Amino acid sequence: MFYEPDKDNHGLRYNPFKSICVPRPIGWISTLDLQGRLNLAPYSQFQNIGYDPPYVMFSSSSDRHKHSALNAMDTGEFVTNMATFDLLDAINVTSQPVDRGVDEAELAGLEMIPSNLVKPPRVAASPVQLECKFYCSMALPGRQPGHMDTVIVGRVVGVHIKDEFIKADGKIDIERIRPLARMGYMDYTSIDSVFTVEPKGVGEEDRRLGLEGRPRRDRYRPK
Repeated sequence: MFYEPDKDNHGLRYNPFKSICVPRPIGWISTLDLQGRLNLAPYSQFQNIGYDPPYVMFSSSSDRHKHSALNAMDTGEFVTNMATFDLLDAINVTSQPVDRGVDEAELAGLEMIPSNLVKPPRVAASPVQLECKFYCSMALPGRQPGHMDTVIVGRVVGVHIKDEFIKADGKIDIERIRPLARMGYMDYTSIDSVFTVEPKGVGEEDRRLGLEGRPRRDRYRPK
């Protein structure tokens, strides 16, 4: 089949687009507003977009969970908490489009703990948290008047990983953590298997270092 998104002429019962770009990691974003009130919301338009230094982004719709984007732009800070299978129910609770100033963490019964370098707190039960400084934003126009998607980019300045999820070889135990990801429709998935593919051919050594996320200052250091 072929369809044009601007015409929405796919002829299906459900729009297929969100089931094409899958799986999508979930950025569970905690922020504070200018009055110091906590906001916690999950975003499946989320991804890392650089690693030396590390940057992450999330996209917020203007007619739904917009508080995270506004808070990040107003205060210059946010925290990304890793969403996991064990925390699915709490994540679902915090996805509600509640009024500004309502504490979603309290609604979900979540304990929040202080960050080291930014003011927004972290979800204590999350195995990995990224402390972020706001870097830039971009507005993507929507079809309807007054609608837009706001892309927030943050530079990661602090990383928390619970020690029990670091394996003896120094790698994160992803299979034990079971990160949560969004599919399309009402569907989710979680990572419960991992396999390795070794780089081959031209540039093998440099590609390997890049896949490891090795800082460029180490990768290109004279031998």
